[in-house]
Amino acid sequence: MSSMQQPLNAGQAQGQGQAKAEEWMQSTQDTANQARNVTSDAAQSAKESAQHGKDQSAGFIQQTGEQVMNMAHGAMDSVKSTLGMNEKK
Repeated sequence: MSSMQQPLNAGQAQGQGQAKAEEWMQSTQDTANQARNVTSDAAQSAKESAQHGKDQSAGFIQQTGEQVMNMAHGAMDSVKSTLGMNEKK
C-alpha cells in the first residue's frame, strides 16, 4: 500500500463510520418519536375513558337522586292519605 493510499482509506473509513452513526442517530430519533406518539395516544385515550366514566357516574347519581326524591314524595303522600291530610279544600 502506498503512503498516499493509507490516508485515503482512513478518510473513507471515517466517512463510512460517520454515515453509519448518523443513520443510527436518525433511527434512534425515529423510535423515540414513535414511542412519544404512542404514549401521547394512550394518555389521550385514558383521559377520554376517564371522562366517559365520570359522565356515566354523574348520570347514575342524578337518576338515583331523582328516584329517592320520588320515593320520598310517594311516602309523604301515603302518610298524608293515611292521616286524612291529603284532601284538598
